[in-house]
Amino acid sequence: MPELSHIIAFALVSLGMVLTPGPNMVYLVSRSICQGRAAGLISLAGVVLGFVFYMVCAALGITAMLMAVPFAYDALRIAGALYLCYLAWQAVKPGGRSAFAVRDLPKDSPRKLITMGFVTNLLNPKIAIMYLSLLPQFIDPVHGSVLMQSFILGLTQITISVTVNVMIVMAAGSIAGFLGTKPLWALIQRWLMGMVLFGLAMRMLIWERR
Repeated sequence: MPELSHIIAFALVSLGMVLTPGPNMVYLVSRSICQGRAAGLISLAGVVLGFVFYMVCAALGITAMLMAVPFAYDALRIAGALYLCYLAWQAVKPGGRSAFAVRDLPKDSPRKLITMGFVTNLLNPKIAIMYLSLLPQFIDPVHGSVLMQSFILGLTQITISVTVNVMIVMAAGSIAGFLGTKPLWALIQRWLMGMVLFGLAMRMLIWERR
């Protein structure tokens, strides 16, 4: 069982990650606006399958392998931080778009919605970094099974992500409409997300390996 402080810290990191624009948020928002909330929720089910895939991979030894090879671990940590800096720049650069900007998508069947949600999450570098670079830093073998700690932390991340994404799907149309008529708020939203991403990147760069 991970320390409570580790669970809380990882939960906060997970919350910061899910609130920053990325492929999952862009896809779920676009799908919800173009095809309705039900389609957004079905797509979210596919995204959750992607989370479970990464969690199982991490729990079964990928994280242990990275922790055992300092160069690989540090290389991935630095690469993750640089990628977060790139996402921060994409959020605040002149002409940047909000994740709630309306994007036209064709109507798809439930099966395709789940498949696209799964593939979108599977190819999402932010989630790969979450499980392969961030999660291992909250695992301490002294506190019991690494496998169990990985599952507990993974389920914590999934719970937070599902909760936030459900709210985003349900409110996507309203938020997009509000931001569309309030460009200043859209700009503030982009800068807030950029600052969160940059803060996470700096935290990763200075984080000492356990």
